[in-house]
Amino acid sequence: MLNWRKSSYTGGGNDDACVELADGRDRVWVRDSKDPDGERLVFGREAFGGLLERVKRGELGR
Repeated sequence: MLNWRKSSYTGGGNDDACVELADGRDRVWVRDSKDPDGERLVFGREAFGGLLERVKRGELGR
């Protein structure tokens, strides 16, 4: 069983758009908090770390 936690950088106020994360051995799981039974993304830890670095540098979403 995975223990899900909400990202501290999503949602807030009346905004219910939240990303939830769970650690599972050598993987990081990501889901939409509004659809907890829906599809999930699964990343290796190194790949997830690389994704976060790219997001922090503003390289995504252009």
